[in-house]
Parts: sequence; C-alpha cells; structure tokens
Amino acid sequence: MACALSAALNGQTATRDVHLDRGARKMMKSSDIAFAIHAAQGGLAEMKLGRLAAERGSSPDVKAFGQHMVDDHTQANERLKAVAHTEGMTLPTDVNGQQQAMYDRLSKLSGAEFDLSYVKGMVVDHKEHVKEFGKEAERGTDEEIKAFASQTLPLLQDHLDRIQSIQVNISNRSK
Repeated sequence: MACALSAALNGQTATRDVHLDRGARKMMKSSDIAFAIHAAQGGLAEMKLGRLAAERGSSPDVKAFGQHMVDDHTQANERLKAVAHTEGMTLPTDVNGQQQAMYDRLSKLSGAEFDLSYVKGMVVDHKEHVKEFGKEAERGTDEEIKAFASQTLPLLQDHLDRIQSIQVNISNRSK
C-alpha cells in the first residue's frame, strides 16, 4: 500500500490499493492529503492497539492508557472524518502494513513483556505524531485539515507525556 500511496502522491496512476476520490485528487497538489491519510491510519492503529493493551496489558496503567487511546482516537478520527467529508475525500478504513505488523507482534506477547513493548511503541509513535501534527498545524495549506492538526496536537502531546511517565514507572518496576 505504501508504494501505491507513494505513486499516487507523485501524480502517477493510483493502483487498486489506494482509492483516490474527487477530494483526494483535488488535494494532491499539497501535502495535506498525505497527512490526512497518515493521521487517519495512525488513529485507527492507536484504537486497535489500545484495545489490545486494555485486554492484554498486565499493568493497570497500561490497561488504562490503552482504553484512553481507544476513547480519544475514536473522537479524533470522527473529527477528521467530518473534515474529510467537507473536502469530498474518503479516508482509509484500516491500518497500514507496518501498523498491522506491530499489532501482530504485540498480540503474541503477554504480561510484562507486552507492557514493555507496547509502551516503547507508543512512545515512538507519539513522538512521531506530535512532530507530524505540529508540522501540519504550522505549514498545512488546507485550512480545515490544518485546524484539525492544531486542535489535536495538545491531545497527542498529553498522550506522549502520559506514556513517557508510564514508561518510567514500568522501567523502575522491572529493575
């Protein structure tokens, strides 16, 4: 899918793996489409992984954080869907291959091993998301998507702060 998306973003013919509707084609002239697609898939991944953490986590903090991801990213993705609808754009409805691979790997773990791997992945993901949303909020060209990024950025920063705190607590317990 990444290759198809890359080809589509470079103005080449889209493959069957990426559906580019009228709004997506309109937005191809900017980086906003790539951001919206990545943000939607990132939110879906946070929800999917959050459900897994709420179910399989051994630490109450990990379980609670997982449920928090489900709740917050469900709301954020609904807001993004509304923006996409006004733009005439259809967002992805599933995670990408890399995100699915992370889910598959984590679904085979349990206990403290699950907690450590999940938390480490969430720290990395949220650092990346904070950076991407900050860039879109500052440099985006589509005003509605830019506003979505600006409004969501504090939430993602809060997630990053929380998961880093959980990471410290888990690391201290495992010593």
